[in-house]
Amino acid sequence: MGRDGAGDTRDQRSLTDLAYERIQHMIVTRTLAPYELLSESDLARELNLGRTPVREALQRLKFEGFVEVMPRRGVLVAPIDVTRQLDLLETRRPLEEQMIRLATRRATPDERAEMVRLADGLMAAVAAGDRDSYLEFNKAIHEIEAQASHNEVLRQHMAVLHNLSRRFWFSVINDTERFRGAAVHHVRTLRAIAESDEDGAVEAANDLLDHLEATTRAAVDRREA
Repeated sequence: MGRDGAGDTRDQRSLTDLAYERIQHMIVTRTLAPYELLSESDLARELNLGRTPVREALQRLKFEGFVEVMPRRGVLVAPIDVTRQLDLLETRRPLEEQMIRLATRRATPDERAEMVRLADGLMAAVAAGDRDSYLEFNKAIHEIEAQASHNEVLRQHMAVLHNLSRRFWFSVINDTERFRGAAVHHVRTLRAIAESDEDGAVEAANDLLDHLEATTRAAVDRREA
């Protein structure tokens, strides 16, 4: 029985992870818009999943700030707080540097090769003006950098910060040049990690965060104008 029970738990966890990934993607890309009320049963039907993994995924998304639970109303897609993005970047900066340093030291040959492939793909997405592809490459880049740190605690923390940053970026930034500017810093970071250039990778990552902070402050100024 212990064996079957463990298998059921693994299957449930896998379905919850799937529900989490898909609902989060829908929120990031505004398929589920800010302030939209969500129904567990409707989401379960749309995703072709049971209500239990959907409920567990929504609890995870609540913890990470993607949704809010409204008493007697249901689950609400959280609004995008531009000012909160500055707090997020302040938190992200030291963790990002640690992640980049560890990735430069610990990345496997396969991980370094994947970074080069993703760098090329990201620039191709920018050249084509394909924002959806850019988002997918951006997500994959964050994941490979965190994976290459070979620190599971750090990887989990960075996943939350990166996901929230990506939602802001996709929702608030529309001009191609800001995407292109971020892509250049991403590519510099990836190539430096691939070449074991730790200082170069950290410098490029800090330049990226400076770019994101300037973009966020500009968005705050526009809203306050």
